[in-house]
Amino acid sequence: MPYRFHHVHIICKDLEKMIGFFTEVLAARLIDGRKFGTADGASLDLDGTTINLRVAREDEQMVGDASQSTYGFDHIGLEVEDVENAFKDLTAQVYSFFMPPTEIPNMKIAFFKGPEDITIELCQPLSKW
Repeated sequence: MPYRFHHVHIICKDLEKMIGFFTEVLAARLIDGRKFGTADGASLDLDGTTINLRVAREDEQMVGDASQSTYGFDHIGLEVEDVENAFKDLTAQVYSFFMPPTEIPNMKIAFFKGPEDITIELCQPLSKW
């Protein structure tokens, strides 16, 4: 049976701020505001990938936050055409990079913290020689 990536689901503290980040900074399109069970949320389209956001449900006990390393989900990787330009643009918008553009085999990458300390990796594939 084939498996294909369908969506990312993020639980956040400030839904409107997170929607703003994805739509205004990363150019995602807001599909709709919706409920996930009893929790307010939204679905967005980031160039063909669905990003679901929601706040905690009233009966959920939330522990930790994205600023702490944990087993399981680590970061979101986004492909860009030019990591250097994305780095300059996001730095000008006051996003904090903890790894500036760095070349690794066949790729240039950079890591920054988005809202609520979510970690985002920018990836620029390099042509193979």
